[in-house]
Amino acid sequence: MFGSFGDAFRLPDLKRRILFTVGVLFIFRLGAHIPTPGIDTRAMAELFRNSSGGVLDFLNIFSGGALSRFSIFSLGVAPYINSSIVMQLLVVIFPYLEKMQKDNEEGRKKIIQWTRYGAILFAVVQAVGMTTWLGSLGIFSGAFFDAVIVVTTITAGSIAVMWLGEELSDHGIGNGISLLIFAGIVARIPGAIGQTWTLLLAGDMNVFVILVALILMVAVVAGCILLQEGQRRLPVQYAKRVVGNKIYGGQSTFIPLKVNQSGVIPIIFGSSILIFPYTVAGFFSETGVGRFFQSLFAPGSWFYTLCYVLLIIFFSYFYTAVVFNPNDIANNMKKYGGFILGIRPGQPTADYITKVMERITLGGAIFLAIIALIPNFMSSVMGVRGFYFGGTAVLIVVGVALDTVHQIEAQLLMRHYDGILKKSRGKAGSLLRM
Repeated sequence: MFGSFGDAFRLPDLKRRILFTVGVLFIFRLGAHIPTPGIDTRAMAELFRNSSGGVLDFLNIFSGGALSRFSIFSLGVAPYINSSIVMQLLVVIFPYLEKMQKDNEEGRKKIIQWTRYGAILFAVVQAVGMTTWLGSLGIFSGAFFDAVIVVTTITAGSIAVMWLGEELSDHGIGNGISLLIFAGIVARIPGAIGQTWTLLLAGDMNVFVILVALILMVAVVAGCILLQEGQRRLPVQYAKRVVGNKIYGGQSTFIPLKVNQSGVIPIIFGSSILIFPYTVAGFFSETGVGRFFQSLFAPGSWFYTLCYVLLIIFFSYFYTAVVFNPNDIANNMKKYGGFILGIRPGQPTADYITKVMERITLGGAIFLAIIALIPNFMSSVMGVRGFYFGGTAVLIVVGVALDTVHQIEAQLLMRHYDGILKKSRGKAGSLLRM
């Protein structure tokens, strides 16, 4: 594996992409430590110490700790994710937008540009809401023009994060936005380990609970890998065709249907949507209605858990329907003489693929929901508190890491080098034969 990473740095283009990715991640982490002017950082840190794993900690982990410092990157990728959710829903609802996205490159560029505008709008709204909320808590006590500076600063920071993510996707390795979320989560691992050690020394946690938590985390990581790599292979047979003096076809292959076609998108989308009612209810926490809705949508409540699971299942099917089109696969198979054994080509093949995809998507969605609820289980049942590196974070880290490794491996194989995973599997096979 280490030899494969060495091969990656021997290729000038791949080396440039890897170094560009590292440089952008460094800038992102640097921005997470630059404070916004006018904010009492000590009071902000105290607020997060008293939040005890609530929605603030959940938001903070995706920003890599930037929110707890209220830095210029405190909003992170949240506005862009929210805008992407809205735009993808609009594409499904309005046929004109769907046609624009599918038919030409110019239409896709327009949709991307509208997503950016939407991200700016979400950033302004969230910046105003957060500044108002911090003002009510006494953490921000500036005048109107001071508030304008704060809103402008964190909005500009959100736009910068969006730009960094797009630059990563274009010139780096992996998906830019996912890598930024990945960096924010991984950056908190040393602090989480240190905090756990402090709790252990203070007697707030015991060794047995930590060992059980570690075993559970290893099991979750293994489950995440199986979920990300798992696929149902549909066997496909291609009929022989005679073209001139040559015979084409006759070979057997398969269609790989991923169990988790949507990756970590359902968890991110579901979490982003549920954050809004809780945040809005917090603005009216002095009223009885505000307190009722805040308790209803509080992370860990039965209603929040139910909505979370339903949203994960919904977005698993929704995103799979967006990125996977059985009709196109069936038409391409029919065009080149391919068929699934026992299924007629054309529409029956598309219906069969859809039926299989719906079944495996349900299993993948349920497993996603179980992983997402692991932190609640660790907090309420096992009493593991003080950090939020739970199932959701592990799934994102594993998914992004695997996707990045696969992209590096594809670059190596394209240039006739052994891939990272190929070498690792070969060494493992040699050890097993010994």
